[in-house]
Amino acid sequence: MGMFDWTARSADVLQQGGVIGPDERLPWPQTTVMGVQHVIAMFGATVLAPILMGFDPNIAILMSGIGTLIFFVITGGKVPSYLGSSFAFIGVVIAATAYAGKGPNANIGVALGGIIACGVLYIAIGAIVQAVGTGWIEKVMPPVVTGSVVAVIGLSLACIPIKNMAESNFDSWIQAVTFVSVAVVAVFTRGMVQRLLILVGLIVASIVYAVLTNGLGLGKPMDFSGIASAAWFGAPAFAAPVFDPTAMLLIAPVAIILVAENLGHLKAVTAMTGRNLDPYIGRAFIGDGVATVVSGAVGGTGVTTYAENIGVMAATKIYSTAVFVVAAAIAIILGFSPKFGAVIQAIPLPVMGGVSIVVFGLIATAGAKIWVDNKVDFSDNRNLLVAAITLVLGTGDFTLKFGAFALGGIGTATFGAILLYALLSRGRGVDARSANPAPKS
Repeated sequence: MGMFDWTARSADVLQQGGVIGPDERLPWPQTTVMGVQHVIAMFGATVLAPILMGFDPNIAILMSGIGTLIFFVITGGKVPSYLGSSFAFIGVVIAATAYAGKGPNANIGVALGGIIACGVLYIAIGAIVQAVGTGWIEKVMPPVVTGSVVAVIGLSLACIPIKNMAESNFDSWIQAVTFVSVAVVAVFTRGMVQRLLILVGLIVASIVYAVLTNGLGLGKPMDFSGIASAAWFGAPAFAAPVFDPTAMLLIAPVAIILVAENLGHLKAVTAMTGRNLDPYIGRAFIGDGVATVVSGAVGGTGVTTYAENIGVMAATKIYSTAVFVVAAAIAIILGFSPKFGAVIQAIPLPVMGGVSIVVFGLIATAGAKIWVDNKVDFSDNRNLLVAAITLVLGTGDFTLKFGAFALGGIGTATFGAILLYALLSRGRGVDARSANPAPKS
């Protein structure tokens, strides 16, 4: 069966408690509606990541669609996944470009060169996995390492919204209104609204901001002139990469995070669908890597498989890859709408700051969740020391210089965690799994 040859199924299958497999599809009208839902699910995060790095959100949306199609083709249409902007790049891109958190990133070219280098490394890892399997990844990057590095990515970003995205006491209060709005949506709503907690919270906070500023004159008013003047359709502002060795060495290690993230997502999809996706893991890494290279080549962010969309599949029991082809097409159309980009740019900076506090905190707790889910044993001094040292290296921006090259906090934390774990494991005769022994009964 070819990658575009889906077996058509009736919607009655779902009503009877069945599922729609990756190689199946609902009638096209229902498939299209599901595609729209997947675009909405990835929308908030895929748009937020480029704004936090000073990238063009239109290009990020466009390349999420193109990247998803690339992933679909390279995996032969067998792996249901949507590729969106990766938050793992935010810290290293900001460090490499000295981005202040507001407006276009003046050094975006340097970041793009690093993103391409990361994609190339990711492709190489995928090629190795395709040849020899994933066992070596699990040994080099056990849960204590991946959890620590993911947590560091969130913690190292904490000062950006708090120090750089609130110019006054009023702005700080708006940030508080924003993260409280997101939290209320997350806890007290249900269904699709709850899944869109970031987007809904952002809209609520923006309305509050507009009432207080445009209505009551308490702060800098929102400027809607750009939305009115923007065209409905037009080409986004593409950018060219600059290959700076320092930035490339700083950003390329993000591939390690993408590998761990993608592997976890594929295992989750395997569990949900009952289909063994292990033979496609290497191709999935390669597809994600190629999509990242292509995105970085034109001014987009690095991309990764999205947990948000996996959550939608879990809720709907529709795993058809046809849905993701439709979603990708919709994202590509949105990417060519300057008016859509103007709406995003009109979002007040302190509102984005409040959302950033939530998102960066969620990244940090995602690292802790890796520890919990894998029952990492912190009574084992090796695990305890690897986690403790890694967290402070990254959060404190511990920097090592090698001649003219400086390896900053996230880089030292990533490499440090891997090397420290390897060092402390020498002579113990254990593998990654035995680092997390089951409790004795």
